[in-house]
Amino acid sequence: MSPRSLFLLATVTLAPAWAQLANPNYAGVRLGHIHLAVQDVDAQKHFWIDMMGGKLVKKEPLELIEFPGVYIMLRKATEPTQPPEGSVVNHFGFVFADLPAMLAKWKAGGVKVDQAGNPNQGMVHAPDGIRVEFFGDPSITVPVKMDHIHDQVVDVPGIQAWYAKAFGGIPGDRVRVATPGLTPCIYVPGTNVSFNETFPGSKEGVKPAGTKGRSLDHIGFDVTNLDQFAKKLEAQGIKLDVPIRQLPNSNTKIAFLTDPWGTYIEVTENLAP
Repeated sequence: MSPRSLFLLATVTLAPAWAQLANPNYAGVRLGHIHLAVQDVDAQKHFWIDMMGGKLVKKEPLELIEFPGVYIMLRKATEPTQPPEGSVVNHFGFVFADLPAMLAKWKAGGVKVDQAGNPNQGMVHAPDGIRVEFFGDPSITVPVKMDHIHDQVVDVPGIQAWYAKAFGGIPGDRVRVATPGLTPCIYVPGTNVSFNETFPGSKEGVKPAGTKGRSLDHIGFDVTNLDQFAKKLEAQGIKLDVPIRQLPNSNTKIAFLTDPWGTYIEVTENLAP
């Protein structure tokens, strides 16, 4: 069996059950959350809970919407925000066990869906210009789970190397669903971060904007020991934008950094309830 096949087998074996983030990798890292800055928090809750099948959970002072492999976190934006499209993080994706049932639910709920001739793949639209790519896979053991984050970048080998160094990600490729071929990515437990140099509407020679201040404001990785992890980053020449702090009346620690391509990243310890 090839190393690539062994890795895919391992990721299937360690796939998260409901209410559980993935097991961390050798660097103590796993996907934690995606943080959205939105105009109408209630409209977003309706989308993520009623339309997408998430569960509202609390860990004071945080309120999270839980999916296997990831939490969605919502914050009321203090001013209008631009959508993710045009920024480095273009969209992210989920996989569903019963996609026909989800498509029927979205149609009944008046949710916008785009499908370009592929019955098993497409985009579902959340408020605030947030798009979620979807796939169907009847073999998964939960109704829905996190699949990928999709970035628009230049220098794909460079970003793969950076995430391997900083977060212990494993460079590889994922099979495209919409069109034949492979998409370069980096595997981190709970997700893969996929990379394309262009998306529809991309302007040649124009660097995508950073995520901070957009409706998809940042992504989050959860680590086993944030103090130790921050020291490792510092030794690699990677500086935190916001130093480590502990949330009030909580065992959760957080810090922030920005990758060289403009993705704002929160790093947490003890995020899960």
